[in-house]
Amino acid sequence: MECTVQWLGETGMAFAARTGSGHIAVMDGAPEGGGNNLAPRPMEMVLAGAGGCTAYDVVMILKKGRQAVTGCEVNLKAERADSDPKVFTRIHFHYVVRGRGLKPEAVERAIALSSEKYCSASIMLGKTATLTHDWEIVEG
Repeated sequence: MECTVQWLGETGMAFAARTGSGHIAVMDGAPEGGGNNLAPRPMEMVLAGAGGCTAYDVVMILKKGRQAVTGCEVNLKAERADSDPKVFTRIHFHYVVRGRGLKPEAVERAIALSSEKYCSASIMLGKTATLTHDWEIVEG
């Protein structure tokens, strides 16, 4: 896996990341840090990556288990250390899984497999943060 991150100019703290798969993501800093608040902060991207990673896992596991999943949303709330390095210290994952006749035990198993085995991003973040999970099923 590769990524190139380039500063976008002298008038701010915006950066463009070009991923190995050829996609571009832009990040920016807060105004008090010299940024222009035009894009997500780098640490927000880290948190979003963990959410995307685990949501992907949960959907794939449910599909493989022949569950009629129609949607998956993960709401993450994180706390960071007060001093540098301001690593994540706590992250709570709340899953809202939509589907028709989803079995609660299948949803619980999918989330457990993601958090314990498959989601590289959240497992890596778990080295500095306490991770907690809960979930709900919405019919439809």
